[in-house]
Amino acid sequence: MSSTSSDIATGPATDAPAAPRALPNGLAAFLVFLSSGAVLVLETVSLRLVGPYVGVTLQVTSSVIGMALAAIAYGAWMGGWLADRRDPRLLLAPALVLAGIATAITLPIVRYAGEVLRGGAASAVLLLTALTVLLPAALLAGITPLVVKLQLADLRRTGQVVGKLSSIGTLGGITATLGTGFILVAALPSSVIVLALAAVLGVTGLALGFWLRRRSGSGLPTPGRAKAALALLGLSAAGLTAAAPNPCDVETAYHCARVEADPGSPDGRTLFLNSAQHSYVDLTDPTHLEYSYTQWIGLVADLARPAGQPMDALHLGGGGFTVPGYLAATRPGTDNLVFEVDGGLVELDRRELGLRTGPRLRAQIGDARVLLGGEPTDSRDFIVGDAFGHLVVPWHLATREMAADIRRVLRPDGIYVQNVIDYPPGRFVRAELATVSAVFAHVALIAPPGAIAGRQGANFVIVASDVPLPLAGIPAGLRGLPEPAELLDEARTAAWVGDARVLTDDFAPVDQLLATA
Repeated sequence: MSSTSSDIATGPATDAPAAPRALPNGLAAFLVFLSSGAVLVLETVSLRLVGPYVGVTLQVTSSVIGMALAAIAYGAWMGGWLADRRDPRLLLAPALVLAGIATAITLPIVRYAGEVLRGGAASAVLLLTALTVLLPAALLAGITPLVVKLQLADLRRTGQVVGKLSSIGTLGGITATLGTGFILVAALPSSVIVLALAAVLGVTGLALGFWLRRRSGSGLPTPGRAKAALALLGLSAAGLTAAAPNPCDVETAYHCARVEADPGSPDGRTLFLNSAQHSYVDLTDPTHLEYSYTQWIGLVADLARPAGQPMDALHLGGGGFTVPGYLAATRPGTDNLVFEVDGGLVELDRRELGLRTGPRLRAQIGDARVLLGGEPTDSRDFIVGDAFGHLVVPWHLATREMAADIRRVLRPDGIYVQNVIDYPPGRFVRAELATVSAVFAHVALIAPPGAIAGRQGANFVIVASDVPLPLAGIPAGLRGLPEPAELLDEARTAAWVGDARVLTDDFAPVDQLLATA
């Protein structure tokens, strides 16, 4: 009995399943690096994909980040659960191929769904970002726990293996984030980035499956029908992408842009950025101001100095360069300097909107807040604030510190005009008026009567100076315009603002103030 017992205790455990063989360290590191990096490429590009439909606001950015993190959490949990129940070698290649297919079909899904979900409603933002990133990111997030399972042959090295692969995954995410933001987005359209990523994932998955099958003999069969089905799915995704509506003629580093001809005027052109109308340009008549807010700015400019007298003007945001063109035409010799963050947009303006830069009309590429700091004190007569991210003034251009720097650059009798978009109950425009009033001695407001009464969303134009404003001629000028507008003088503006909070670099919840109640 003791001999038999000894044989049983010391004999080989022939019935115990063999542990899966580990991948080569280099291959394991590559798979974790690639899958983690691909998630961050998707997250970064997703902002560009959904922007034309729901804008690029803090809520949209937060939603994309939140959905990506949810996908990572769920994918990692599911990958770990599957790794304990299946041989990870059977799952790695299919996961990569499916992630590639899911990435490819993201484009048609976003473009078709985006047409239905247009607008800034929270539900639309959450649903569209979920459709964009959840499935492919979850599949990719499942790769790391599968690889970790294969590499844990020695439990004494668990911490070392997990720590090493986690750091490699993080490095992949960092590399992808920086590479996408600094290089890929500036060099390639978003659709090309997404389809190229899908191809890389699909080819890597197929190559990995072939290598594992060769290494493991017949243990990892890949039926021909499965290959054909995957190829068909990939081709279908590419076909749907080609047929899906594309909201962009040109994709710059910051915008999905297009220019449309005005059917009512052969020389009229409308510039759309992220599907929102941003500028109207008459190719033969630079004095034509189509939109009400540009007419109000033009009216203030006409009254700022004697007619025809040149000015030194600075424009924070270029768009279609409508106001700089107007000043150049109505005040020959005016020095127009335009700060525009999007160099691709300036090139589009040159090609499609007749922009001609030169010594008296210069475009400087960069962030307006940064570039303004380099401008000499008391160097400008007229400063126009017209910078937007979709329909939102970038928060760092809406603070008291920004207004103080604008005041520094203005000459003592200079005038600052700022275009703001807001909706009832008008919390942002009131806060911005309070902010500008904290810096300038004299502040007034031009807006449609319905917007002032809180019945509609609209453009508001803030007018500010350290000397009394030339308001006497504004009401008559407004009466001559096609659309009704009202001037609130300094006293009425102060009463309308009430106790609105001043925005600062430390506290400027612009997106939240813009949200309708």
